[in-house]
Amino acid sequence: MFLKVKNLLTGAEIERLQQLARELRFVDGKVSNPASTGKQNLQVDTGDPGYGESSQIVAGAFARSRDFMSFAMPKRVAPPLLCRYEPGMKYGAHADAAMIQLPKAVVRSDLSCTVFINDPASYEGGELAVVAGNQTIAFKGAPGEAIVYPSTQWHEVVPVTSGQRLVSITFIESHIADLHQRIQVYELNEIAALEGARMNPESRVRLDVVRQNLMRMWAQS
Repeated sequence: MFLKVKNLLTGAEIERLQQLARELRFVDGKVSNPASTGKQNLQVDTGDPGYGESSQIVAGAFARSRDFMSFAMPKRVAPPLLCRYEPGMKYGAHADAAMIQLPKAVVRSDLSCTVFINDPASYEGGELAVVAGNQTIAFKGAPGEAIVYPSTQWHEVVPVTSGQRLVSITFIESHIADLHQRIQVYELNEIAALEGARMNPESRVRLDVVRQNLMRMWAQS
């Protein structure tokens, strides 16, 4: 199951991230995955003084997004990282690492997220292609749009043929690790939000009891 979050970033945040991307140092993307033979991209140097601002802008957008918070049920979110793809660059088919090592913590990657920063019309190729069953779903979002998808699914960034692709990526450890369980709670929460006011009080209370008991049963503190 995928989640598309439209307008995750404000116009001002998009402009600031684009400006920072012109100012920050970028390094070979293999610095975070040296064993990968298919990773050909650039990522911001986390030692650059401006890195923290770029990461905080996206992290703050996640925190205020009801859609993201209700879908991901985040326990930990890895600091978002700006990535750039020049012509000829790509990221071959892969599944994300199960454990993301951070300086002071480890994040289990239950969900992955790509936030698109620049205009999709400004570059050719570069789609995020996620394998779902026997088909591949390609995403090339508008500036400020995010795609959240299970980290377990094969995906790739197809080669950029012209222009420059700029995105921010992160990994999310959810309070509910199991995908199927998390989706059930998400759907029940959405029903409660959409229909709760029209339900009779007893039915609403019974629904809330089920929701909370499932969270209590499946959530990991």
